[in-house]
Amino acid sequence: MESLPISSTPGILAALSGICAFFFWLERRTRWPLFRYLPPLIFIYLTPVILSNTGVLPSSSPVYGQMKELILPMMLVLLLLKVNVGGAVRVLGRGVGVMLFGTLGVMVGAPISYLLVKSQLEPDAWKAFGVLAGSWIGGTGNMAAVSEMIDASGTEFGLAVLADSTIYIIWLPILLGSKRLADRFSRFTGVESDRLDRMKAAAAAEQVETRPPTTPDILSLLAIAFVAMWVANLIAEQLPVIDPYLDASTWRILLITTIGIGLSFTPMSKIPGSHELGMALVYLFVARMGAVAEIDRAAMQAVPFLFASTVWIFIHGAFCLLGAKLLKVDVHTAAIASAANIGGAASATVVASHHQESLVPASILMALIGYAIGNFAAYATALMCWYVSTI
Repeated sequence: MESLPISSTPGILAALSGICAFFFWLERRTRWPLFRYLPPLIFIYLTPVILSNTGVLPSSSPVYGQMKELILPMMLVLLLLKVNVGGAVRVLGRGVGVMLFGTLGVMVGAPISYLLVKSQLEPDAWKAFGVLAGSWIGGTGNMAAVSEMIDASGTEFGLAVLADSTIYIIWLPILLGSKRLADRFSRFTGVESDRLDRMKAAAAAEQVETRPPTTPDILSLLAIAFVAMWVANLIAEQLPVIDPYLDASTWRILLITTIGIGLSFTPMSKIPGSHELGMALVYLFVARMGAVAEIDRAAMQAVPFLFASTVWIFIHGAFCLLGAKLLKVDVHTAAIASAANIGGAASATVVASHHQESLVPASILMALIGYAIGNFAAYATALMCWYVSTI
């Protein structure tokens, strides 16, 4: 019996949200070790790819455009509400500098690695490097935002998801295993002997009690997101278009990012539930990107893109080492800084709990800084890759 295509707006939304919910339920229910190496994100992307390329879901639909218009700006505001730059600096001190060195490594490594394989990729493949830079500087939310800023297709987004998940399998064990090098690393960087104790004390001072979100909290968050999106749209329509990729859509994302960061300094940042609601929207958007991807185009470019991404990640690692040496930072902080870049909050907490469990809250703060700078830095990275594509 042939599968019937799902074409109505409720049907598409039911399918995409159901896919997201199913894989998180499966992870919790089974606790399969597979999910440690291949997180639900990749299945949430790949399942709609398969369904749309086999005719179960449509590859184009008005609902996809509506999702892009609404979900993307909302999730950015909600994720950025929890950014706490001051808290991260107070706890991690120079460790934030190491993370910024890692960010610089991502920015420098992108055009270099792209240049190595440019001849084996399609002309628009530079967009995949820009999208992956969004993930490696901030997180999945930034990946989605940058894809909108540079008008990346589902195919370019898919290459970024593939590389992100594959390189994570390589890089995470390196970050976890670096704990064994703590003493030698400290001698290499010249870190102060009491630095770790000072970080633990600062982390304890930053901890605050949280409560479950209530109905008024959720309504407040939705109102904040809608108002921020409305204001950003009004301003973006008045700003000039500058080639190659600074149109109203790009202005809108940059403005919504700025507004979200600004709101993080207000009492609105204390409303519970913003991160959870924002991440739910992120995964729904990833499922939407999978539904519009062309699987044959992505498959032909996968090998050279993965090779370039491997070169790229080690350039990032070299910059992290340089930052740790110059700023005299311990291996625990350096590993967390890299994880905050490459894997976002989820990976940063995994690495922190392995190295020093008391630094888990601080690792989340560091990852949130990545959310804040990710859209700006990754957009600049994408433009550098675009320039390489014109050479």
